[in-house]
Amino acid sequence: MTTSRRDFIKRSTLITTGLSLSSGAGWTNTLLGPNDRINVGLIGCRNQGFYVLKEFLKTGHINCLGLCDIDQNILDEKRVEVKRDFQQTPKTYGDFRKMLEDKTIDAVIVATPDHWHCLQTVYACQAGKDVYVEKPLANSIGECIIIEKAARKYGRVVQVGQQQRSSPVWNGIMEYIKSGRLGATRKVNIWANFNYGTGALKQADQTVPKHVDFELWLGPAPRRSFNPSRFHGNWRHFWDYGGGLMTDWGVHLLDMALWVKDHTSDPKMILSYGENLAFKEHSRETFDTMSVVFPMDEYVINWQHAAGIQNGPYDMPYGVEFIGEKASIVANRDNWEIKLENKKDSEQARVEAAAFKQKSEFSDVGNHVINFIECIRTRKAPNCSVEKGRNVALYAHMANIAARSEAGKLVWDEKSQSFENNKEANALISPQYRKPWELTLI
Repeated sequence: MTTSRRDFIKRSTLITTGLSLSSGAGWTNTLLGPNDRINVGLIGCRNQGFYVLKEFLKTGHINCLGLCDIDQNILDEKRVEVKRDFQQTPKTYGDFRKMLEDKTIDAVIVATPDHWHCLQTVYACQAGKDVYVEKPLANSIGECIIIEKAARKYGRVVQVGQQQRSSPVWNGIMEYIKSGRLGATRKVNIWANFNYGTGALKQADQTVPKHVDFELWLGPAPRRSFNPSRFHGNWRHFWDYGGGLMTDWGVHLLDMALWVKDHTSDPKMILSYGENLAFKEHSRETFDTMSVVFPMDEYVINWQHAAGIQNGPYDMPYGVEFIGEKASIVANRDNWEIKLENKKDSEQARVEAAAFKQKSEFSDVGNHVINFIECIRTRKAPNCSVEKGRNVALYAHMANIAARSEAGKLVWDEKSQSFENNKEANALISPQYRKPWELTLI
């Protein structure tokens, strides 16, 4: 099944003009004028945030009204790029709260470090904006719960940037598995081995660059000196700002393990080991080596990562192996393959699987953006709703918490939203915000 950009433009234009697909109205391929486009602002303009914004702008359905970042150099650079490549001139902001005051902005992209996701997403919902928030949904279990409540209270569309939910590769896999051809899924093995998981080399503290508002970058996190090994990109290896490979890749790949059974419930038990065993000259708090087991009611999910290498099972640095009673599937974002013991049976299975393989002319992020834009117009739930984003984030955060606690094993009580008999782990459910920022918002 292939979705073309032209089909998307036709579909969305039809919705924009007040017509529905069920009304029997004819198609139109008229591109939207500036007054009919959705007005978007970006919070966090470096790397992934700007990549996502470009996918928005490529649709021809977006006006970029605002760019916000604490780094003035990045702001200046990205504003020039938007004008050069898309002929739009957004306003620039150093403080996201100022941008949210613009009532003409319909939606915002939140692509800041993880410790900012909660406040920025909640404030955006309160300001009447829909939100595309990068993964993980937030940097703690408690913050994820707050975001979900805010989205519901204010009736906002929130798409979490787990783009595999909009991927033709993974949708084809899920369709194949749910057809019964794999048999009952009994185990899902996941691995994610990347060099960047070691963090940056240790450096001495430095004076804050003049073009950086470091106080606002820290925001609700504890006060700390400025160090490049904890800043742009490297922040994800420190607990105050991120969760290392476990949350960076875990929410993507664990989500596939949950999707296979359409699991939406909280994890019940987590067995986890995490430690820093190598690369002592690198600066990080999150674990370079980790193994986690999630016992589920009908199957088991296994996670492993080893930072500093980029290889793994099946000669793949990352991947997911779905083990069923009849066969197995090995997958990454590019492709998937059927594995059976008997070579003759394997060949027949590959022929059958070909019918389930989907293609798209868009990137996975592009498809995810298109889905979000359509949901802004229809008010339907997006492919990775806030509920799905919260659910898988809990699995990733609980894996880290279990590894950080002495027991290494946690049991979660979904009713009380706490761990059973473990004060150490419960203390890590929600962060302590630095004043004047406040965590209790709903």
